[in-house]
Amino acid sequence: MNIEELIEQPFVVLTDLVRVYSQDQPEHPALIQDERTLNYAQLNALVDRIAASLQRDGLKPGDALAICAFASIEYAAVFLGGLRAGVAVAPLAPSSTAQSLVTMAADAGATLFFVDAGVAAELEPVKGQLSAKLISLDGSPAGQAFQDWLAPAGAKPVPVAIAPEAPFNIIYSSGTTGAPKGIVQSHGMRWAHVQRGTLSGYGPQAISLISTPLYSNTTLVCFFPTIGLGGTVVLMAKFDAKRYLELAQKHRVTHTMLVPVQYQRIMSHPDFNGYDLSSFQKKFCTSAPFSAALKADILKRWPGGLVEYYGMTEGGGTCILVAHEHPDKLHTVGCPAPGHDIRLIDDNGNEVAQGEIGEVVGHSPAMMNEYHNQPEKTAEVEWFDPTGKRFIRTGDVGRFDEDGFLTLLDRKKDMIISGGFNVYPSDLEVVLRQHPELEDVAVVGVPSERWGETPVAFAVPRPGSRLGSEELLAWANERLGKTQRLAAVRIVDSLPRSAIGKVLKRELRDGFRSERQLP
Repeated sequence: MNIEELIEQPFVVLTDLVRVYSQDQPEHPALIQDERTLNYAQLNALVDRIAASLQRDGLKPGDALAICAFASIEYAAVFLGGLRAGVAVAPLAPSSTAQSLVTMAADAGATLFFVDAGVAAELEPVKGQLSAKLISLDGSPAGQAFQDWLAPAGAKPVPVAIAPEAPFNIIYSSGTTGAPKGIVQSHGMRWAHVQRGTLSGYGPQAISLISTPLYSNTTLVCFFPTIGLGGTVVLMAKFDAKRYLELAQKHRVTHTMLVPVQYQRIMSHPDFNGYDLSSFQKKFCTSAPFSAALKADILKRWPGGLVEYYGMTEGGGTCILVAHEHPDKLHTVGCPAPGHDIRLIDDNGNEVAQGEIGEVVGHSPAMMNEYHNQPEKTAEVEWFDPTGKRFIRTGDVGRFDEDGFLTLLDRKKDMIISGGFNVYPSDLEVVLRQHPELEDVAVVGVPSERWGETPVAFAVPRPGSRLGSEELLAWANERLGKTQRLAAVRIVDSLPRSAIGKVLKRELRDGFRSERQLP
């Protein structure tokens, strides 16, 4: 069976395609990082050695491993090696607090935890709480060195059977305080992403520049179609606008996935127009509000198409805006993807009429199995139509226009999207409430030129307290993850509340927004 026939199959395990490419195009570059290149023959051999090592250590299909590090060839190979062994991969955010990393690794049931030097340093104070064995991807003394852990060259794993519904990865929606939710995505869900990639021009000729982290679903919906369809991935450990432009020009990049704040920084780079970006075919964006003005600037000055995805890590429905084909719809997030059923419902769970506002719910072939070990949370985000068809609730409010394009109006949830990362105000509030001089607190997202949105806290001190805003800001940010940190604290006498006692966060946001926009 040739590769075209394989791609058309109802289900194929992603790493089986890597094995096919290792035979059909062994010298073709698969992964590039800085001056290193791994071709498909080398990648397949490394994936085999990793899968064999996992089996040697007793991991079986359905078990899990955790990984927390900056993007690297080793990181990508470990992810693929886990998949070949039927092991679910839990990619965790390095910006999470040490305690959250311990909690998430334990929740996933990981017995092996792959880290780099930076993450190991963060984990040092809580190392005794980890039940998983640490393995150092970068050779640092964080744990057993990756090369020492790895099975000998030529090692091959015992083949395992993997069903479409088997867990592929567990992505945590909240790497912060409280109880993080592990979103279990299946091999079948990821296979749907790979198959959809053919519509976006992914294939052996594709060269994708990845500058968002490999723990993010934003990245993975570009990474896996590139590898699954035989292309080349260029990895950036950390995003930098100038370095991005240099790599794009050097490698003749054809595809990329960026979040809006990255697009903003690239487009505002003073030397942007001096780089040759003519190789680009498709650029993608997701994860945060994407302004119509920024989309228009990209269409004007950056060659190639621009496609915006709207959806959730949990799956459900996805909307796609092919911006270069619909320049008059840049204020929308596009139309439902083929085979995706997007509907709007009211507060009572009833569908709203055409043109009315409602909460966005979606059904598609790509849907999470569940929140790991949290059936109540899973039930909260599910909605079933009268026929019993399962949808995922987004918490977003929108309206379809007469052409079927969805405009997002607001979020029912108060989630903040800062620099493309989800920040949950309730998590920050839990930390702030631990301060002995605080009586009440609320966190909201406000506009930021640099991050799109950024969290601000409104704090009510206890009577008699002399707690200052800068003091509280420093105290909180020492205890929060890097992507959670507060931009400002406002000391107030009281919080606005409704008649039933609910904090009116919109009033806080609007009042702050009328004064200034944060950098």
